[in-house]
Parts: sequence; C-alpha cells; structure tokens
Amino acid sequence: MTVPVLEVRGVSKSFPGVKALDDVSFAINRGEVVGLVGENGAGKSTLLKILNGVYQPDSGGIYVDGQKVSVASPRQAFDSGIAMVFQEQSILPTLTVAENIFLGREEEFLRFGLISKSRMKAAAAEELKKVHLDIDPGLRCADLSFAARQMVEIAKALSLNSRIKGHVTVLLDEPTSVLEQKEVDLLFRIIRDLRDRASFVFISHRLEEVLGISDRVYVLRDGKVVKELPAAGATVKDLHQLMVGRQLHHEYYREARQATPSTQVVLSCEALSKDGSFADVSFELHAGEVLGIAGVVGSGREDLARCLAGHARPSRGSVRIAGQAVDFHSAHDATADGVGLLPAERKVEGLVAPFSVAENMTLAALPRFTSPGGAIRFGAERQTAQDWIGRLKIKTPSSATMVGSLSGGNQQKVVLAKWRIAGVKVLILDHPTRGIDVGAKEDVYDLIREMTAEGLAIVLLGDTLEEVIGLSSRILVMRDGKVTARLEAPPGAKPQQVELLRHMV
Repeated sequence: MTVPVLEVRGVSKSFPGVKALDDVSFAINRGEVVGLVGENGAGKSTLLKILNGVYQPDSGGIYVDGQKVSVASPRQAFDSGIAMVFQEQSILPTLTVAENIFLGREEEFLRFGLISKSRMKAAAAEELKKVHLDIDPGLRCADLSFAARQMVEIAKALSLNSRIKGHVTVLLDEPTSVLEQKEVDLLFRIIRDLRDRASFVFISHRLEEVLGISDRVYVLRDGKVVKELPAAGATVKDLHQLMVGRQLHHEYYREARQATPSTQVVLSCEALSKDGSFADVSFELHAGEVLGIAGVVGSGREDLARCLAGHARPSRGSVRIAGQAVDFHSAHDATADGVGLLPAERKVEGLVAPFSVAENMTLAALPRFTSPGGAIRFGAERQTAQDWIGRLKIKTPSSATMVGSLSGGNQQKVVLAKWRIAGVKVLILDHPTRGIDVGAKEDVYDLIREMTAEGLAIVLLGDTLEEVIGLSSRILVMRDGKVTARLEAPPGAKPQQVELLRHMV
C-alpha cells in the first residue's frame, strides 16, 4: 500500500465547554488535493491549527511518510514539510514582501553576520513568480491590496517547496475568499502544476470550488468525520446535506420574504465622489430595502461603502440621513446618526478579539448599559447578549467567552447582533457571508429578511453575483468608479447574472 504523505490518526481536542475534534482520522496521498468541508464550528480550523503546531491534540497523532512526528510549533510543522495559509492572514503589514515570505528563515540569507537584503529580495522574486504576482519584493505589505497580500501568503507557503527536499503538504484555509475569479483560476492552475512536489488540503465554503479542485473530500460535522467521498460525481447538495444534516433549502435567498420597500427615504447621496476611487454616485435608499452594489475589485464599491459608514471621507458630494445633511468625520459619527458597517475584515474592524461575546455585542450601544455614575451594568449586558445568542443561534459556551475563539460564522452573527442592539436604521453589509459556511449563510439570509421586514435599510456588497441578485430589491452596478447600471430586482423577476456582467467589465 502507498504510505500517505500526511496522516492524522484518532485526533481529539477539547476547549472549555466545547469538544472541537472527536477521534478524527484522515490521510493525504502524494500529489493529492483533499477537500475538507463542514459548517463553522465543525472543527476544520482546529484541525489545521493542530497540523500547523498552533494547538496540541489531547489524543491521537500526526504522521508524515508513515513516521509519527511531534508538531509543537509552526516552525516544527514547517520543518516537517507542512505549511499553512491562514484564513485570517498572518502577513505582517509593516514588513516587506520579501521579509514576510522568509520570516523565521532569515539565517538562509546571512553573510558575515548580516542579512543580505538583495539575496532575500531575489529569492522572494522567484517565489512570487510561482503565484504570478509582479510586484517589488521590497514593498511593504501594508501598501498592497488585501487580495495581493493573500497571494503573498500563498507564495510564503509555497516557498517550502524550494527548502524541503522531499514532498510537502500545503494547508489552504479559505485561500480564495478575497480573490477574483481570474485569481482563483490562477491559484488552481498553480496547485495543479505543483502536484509533483506538493499535496494540498483545501478548505473553502465555496463548495463548488472544493469539488472542482479536490480528488477526495472529507466532511466534518460536530468535530467528527461523517463522510469521505470522491469529488468526482459529488454535488454541492450532497456536501450540504452531509455538513448540516438536511437538504439545501429550496428557496436559498428567502425571495418569498423579500419586503416591499416603503416610500420613506432613510439615506440618500448626491454626486458623491472620492478622488481616485469613485465619482458622481447618486441614489436613494428606502426603509425595508436591500440595495445591492455589484462590481469587480477596483470598481469603487468598497470605498463607497466605507464613505457611507464614516470609515473614509468623500472628496465631494453630499449624504443625507432622513433628509438631513450629514458630514461623517468618523465611524462614531455615522453610528450616532444610525448607520452601521459590517466590514469584510470582521476580525480587524468588526470585533475586539480579546473581549467577550457580550462586550462586543454591546460596544456600539455602551451608554445604554452604563449607569449614571459611569459603571457598566453587567447584568443587563449579559441578559441582552444571552437573548441575541439564542435568537441568532450563536454557538458559544457562554456570553463571557472571548469572541476571538468563536468560528467565523458565529463571529459574523455577533457583529450583526451588535448593530441590532445599537438600533441602527441603515446597515452596510460588506461581504457578510465571506468565509462562513452554507448553514451560517442561511441564518444570515434569514436575519436580513427579518431586519428589512422591521424597516431596516441595507446596502449589500455581496460575495457573489448570485447573492446580490437573490437578496436585493434594487441593484447598482459599478465599473471604474462610476454607476453603469440600475436594475430592479423584485421577487419573481430577478435580473440574470449576464445582465450585471455586461455593465461590470
């Protein structure tokens, strides 16, 4: 029998109040791409962190080429031929591209006790060629786009290929969540080209991608492997049913519950512009409406959303809330006027990871939980948090649990609860389902329909065109900073994706 290049045998891992992994076993053969799927909280990220040496298993072991190995740190994992690309990027923004790629391996470039920056940059340039990223290795990562930083992260993992003489295994945790389709296609081509030197574990909530790139798929549910199956012949519906134990809802985007917007205008903008990003954007947003904004990366829609939420300032134009002109100098100003933002990078901008679930939920409405003397009313805070934990089906041991320890989907629900508690009238959703599983997506879609039924107005930057079309009442299409089309999207008469694409590219 062929010895697997990497194998996990009987691994279990518990945290206070949660059994994250329960006797998990799986194997990866040479040159193979193995998909790993499951709902948020199923144990996928915990398993990858054990393979990367971030966590230690309570029981079970890791085997490389049939030999049991101790992986007590990411460095030991790297030395054992295991590299990881994290869902939440590990790139250090203050360091250069070259310094990030070879972080912890600087001794390879020592000459007379000093690091040769020129040799490091030259080596980094070779690694960047693997991911077809044509940038200066001396650039600071802070000056790159999020997608470019993701490609640097992938180049860093693939650099193991030139350091280890034997076969290597690359763990890819949601590597495509911020990539455009052409970048996803490029990544898949890179994976296929490297199969003679590397094997891959591929995690993605985009199940069609998992089936498209994988040879076999393992499905995790509640910390256990419930099925191993060949990717060929499997369908997204098959995986979904195995992941959540039920069939994919026949009306995924809850179109029948799409509210009819009222005539009340809650937010409007006139000729809004931000130099170098977008220009002359005008629209009205009504109570109970989902206004979708479609466009590729660089279309200006992300910067528009940030300006509407006070995270950036426009160069020209006006914004009105309930007919009154506003000039947001900060996100705090926007919140005070009833506008909230669920950001694409929830861990960086949406949450305070060391704070508890309850503290994060009440952060935007702290005065409501503060006594006249300035003391926080912890009992009221806990009760409110507990109510929303139940309402949104948030998986957490308690409201006192640090929010950074929750899965991505449950973190997203905490951010949504924060804005519901704050009582905002306008909520801007920037990729609200990015990096969360299909079951958690359904919960988010339910909440969107619930919020609009209560009169909340939503601006949506969806993760896919299908999502924007399915959820929106109206759609603005942007290209090169301009609004190129305005489409109605009523129930039963949704526009086709090709109609949007015609105005996007």
